[in-house]
Amino acid sequence: MRKHRWIFALLALAFASLACQTLLGGGEGGDMPISQPAPVSPEELPAEATSAPETDSQPPASPFPLPQGVTGYMDMGEAGVNFQTSLSLTEAIAFYRESFAAKGYTEREINTTITEAVFSLVFDGDPSGKATVVQGVDLGNGTVNISLRLEDL
Repeated sequence: MRKHRWIFALLALAFASLACQTLLGGGEGGDMPISQPAPVSPEELPAEATSAPETDSQPPASPFPLPQGVTGYMDMGEAGVNFQTSLSLTEAIAFYRESFAAKGYTEREINTTITEAVFSLVFDGDPSGKATVVQGVDLGNGTVNISLRLEDL
Protein backbone atom coordinates (compact mmCIF):
# COMPACT_ATOMS: atom_id res chain seq x y z
CA MET A 1 0.00 0.00 0.00
CA ARG A 2 2.83 2.38 0.84
CA LYS A 3 4.37 1.67 -2.54
CA HIS A 4 1.26 2.99 -4.31
CA ARG A 5 1.28 6.23 -2.26
CA TRP A 6 4.82 7.04 -3.44
CA ILE A 7 3.95 6.35 -7.05
CA PHE A 8 0.83 8.51 -6.77
CA ALA A 9 2.84 11.33 -5.11
CA LEU A 10 5.52 11.20 -7.82
CA LEU A 11 2.90 11.25 -10.58
CA ALA A 12 1.14 14.22 -8.96
CA LEU A 13 4.45 16.06 -8.67
CA ALA A 14 5.32 15.34 -12.32
CA PHE A 15 1.93 16.57 -13.54
CA ALA A 16 2.16 19.71 -11.38
CA SER A 17 5.62 20.43 -12.76
CA LEU A 18 4.42 20.02 -16.35
CA ALA A 19 1.41 22.23 -15.67
CA CYS A 20 3.60 25.00 -14.22
CA GLN A 21 5.96 24.87 -17.21
CA THR A 22 3.04 25.10 -19.60
CA LEU A 23 1.47 28.03 -17.74
CA LEU A 24 4.76 29.91 -17.46
CA GLY A 25 5.82 29.24 -21.05
CA GLY A 26 8.75 27.01 -20.12
CA GLY A 27 9.66 23.54 -21.19
CA GLU A 28 11.26 22.09 -24.29
CA GLY A 29 9.87 23.22 -27.59
CA GLY A 30 8.04 26.04 -25.83
CA ASP A 31 10.11 28.74 -27.45
CA MET A 32 7.79 31.09 -29.24
CA PRO A 33 9.12 33.28 -32.01
CA ILE A 34 9.35 36.93 -31.07
CA SER A 35 7.57 39.07 -33.57
CA GLN A 36 9.41 42.15 -34.74
CA PRO A 37 7.50 45.41 -35.16
CA ALA A 38 6.90 46.48 -38.72
CA PRO A 39 9.32 49.16 -39.93
CA VAL A 40 7.93 52.68 -39.84
CA SER A 41 9.00 55.35 -42.27
CA PRO A 42 9.72 58.88 -41.00
CA GLU A 43 6.63 60.12 -42.84
CA GLU A 44 4.44 57.94 -40.61
CA LEU A 45 5.84 59.38 -37.37
CA PRO A 46 4.42 62.48 -35.68
CA ALA A 47 6.43 65.64 -36.35
CA GLU A 48 7.76 65.86 -32.78
CA ALA A 49 9.16 62.32 -33.00
CA THR A 50 11.28 63.11 -36.05
CA SER A 51 12.63 66.48 -34.97
CA ALA A 52 16.09 66.46 -33.46
CA PRO A 53 16.44 67.77 -29.92
CA GLU A 54 17.47 71.38 -29.76
CA THR A 55 20.88 71.74 -28.22
CA ASP A 56 21.38 75.49 -28.56
CA SER A 57 18.08 76.52 -26.96
CA GLN A 58 17.65 77.95 -23.51
CA PRO A 59 18.03 75.39 -20.74
CA PRO A 60 14.82 74.20 -19.05
CA ALA A 61 13.63 75.86 -15.84
CA SER A 62 15.58 74.34 -12.97
CA PRO A 63 16.39 75.08 -9.35
CA PHE A 64 20.06 74.67 -10.35
CA PRO A 65 22.19 76.58 -12.87
CA LEU A 66 22.27 74.78 -16.23
CA PRO A 67 24.64 75.33 -19.14
CA GLN A 68 23.47 75.90 -22.72
CA GLY A 69 22.87 72.80 -24.81
CA VAL A 70 21.20 70.62 -22.18
CA THR A 71 19.62 67.41 -23.51
CA GLY A 72 17.74 64.60 -21.77
CA TYR A 73 16.78 66.84 -18.85
CA MET A 74 14.94 65.00 -16.06
CA ASP A 75 13.56 66.72 -12.97
CA MET A 76 13.46 63.99 -10.32
CA GLY A 77 11.81 66.09 -7.62
CA GLU A 78 13.63 65.90 -4.30
CA ALA A 79 16.20 63.58 -5.88
CA GLY A 80 17.47 66.49 -8.00
CA VAL A 81 17.95 66.83 -11.74
CA ASN A 82 19.84 64.84 -14.34
CA PHE A 83 20.82 65.77 -17.90
CA GLN A 84 23.44 65.44 -20.60
CA THR A 85 25.61 68.16 -22.11
CA SER A 86 28.27 68.46 -24.77
CA LEU A 87 30.57 70.26 -22.30
CA SER A 88 33.74 68.40 -21.43
CA LEU A 89 34.31 67.41 -17.81
CA THR A 90 36.74 70.32 -17.43
CA GLU A 91 34.23 72.78 -18.90
CA ALA A 92 31.42 71.43 -16.70
CA ILE A 93 33.58 71.75 -13.57
CA ALA A 94 34.49 75.33 -14.49
CA PHE A 95 30.83 76.16 -15.25
CA TYR A 96 29.61 74.95 -11.85
CA ARG A 97 32.48 76.49 -9.89
CA GLU A 98 31.79 79.88 -11.55
CA SER A 99 27.99 79.59 -11.30
CA PHE A 100 27.93 78.68 -7.63
CA ALA A 101 30.66 81.18 -6.71
CA ALA A 102 28.55 83.91 -8.36
CA LYS A 103 25.65 82.87 -6.08
CA GLY A 104 27.91 83.16 -3.03
CA TYR A 105 28.31 79.40 -2.50
CA THR A 106 31.59 77.92 -1.28
CA GLU A 107 33.08 74.67 -2.49
CA ARG A 108 33.78 71.96 0.09
CA GLU A 109 37.17 71.10 -1.32
CA ILE A 110 37.57 68.13 1.03
CA ASN A 111 34.67 66.47 -0.85
CA THR A 112 35.97 67.33 -4.33
CA THR A 113 36.84 64.36 -6.54
CA ILE A 114 38.07 64.78 -10.10
CA THR A 115 39.37 62.00 -12.38
CA GLU A 116 39.63 61.62 -16.15
CA ALA A 117 36.10 60.15 -16.35
CA VAL A 118 34.12 61.56 -13.39
CA PHE A 119 33.87 64.48 -11.02
CA SER A 120 32.03 65.24 -7.81
CA LEU A 121 31.74 68.72 -6.30
CA VAL A 122 29.95 69.83 -3.13
CA PHE A 123 28.92 73.42 -2.46
CA ASP A 124 27.58 75.07 0.70
CA GLY A 125 25.36 78.13 0.59
CA ASP A 126 21.91 76.94 -0.50
CA PRO A 127 19.15 78.73 1.43
CA SER A 128 17.76 75.33 2.51
CA GLY A 129 20.93 74.70 4.51
CA LYS A 130 21.60 71.58 2.48
CA ALA A 131 24.75 70.95 0.47
CA THR A 132 24.53 71.12 -3.32
CA VAL A 133 26.11 68.04 -4.91
CA VAL A 134 27.18 68.16 -8.57
CA GLN A 135 28.40 64.96 -10.20
CA GLY A 136 29.47 64.37 -13.79
CA VAL A 137 30.34 61.27 -15.78
CA ASP A 138 31.97 61.26 -19.22
CA LEU A 139 29.80 58.94 -21.32
CA GLY A 140 32.59 58.58 -23.86
CA ASN A 141 30.63 59.78 -26.88
CA GLY A 142 31.27 63.51 -26.55
CA THR A 143 28.55 63.73 -23.92
CA VAL A 144 28.77 64.25 -20.18
CA ASN A 145 25.95 63.19 -17.85
CA ILE A 146 25.45 65.60 -14.94
CA SER A 147 23.43 65.09 -11.80
CA LEU A 148 22.64 67.85 -9.29
CA ARG A 149 20.89 67.44 -5.94
CA LEU A 150 20.59 68.85 -2.44
CA GLU A 151 21.74 66.65 0.43
CA ASP A 152 22.17 66.78 4.19
CA LEU A 153 25.93 66.19 4.44
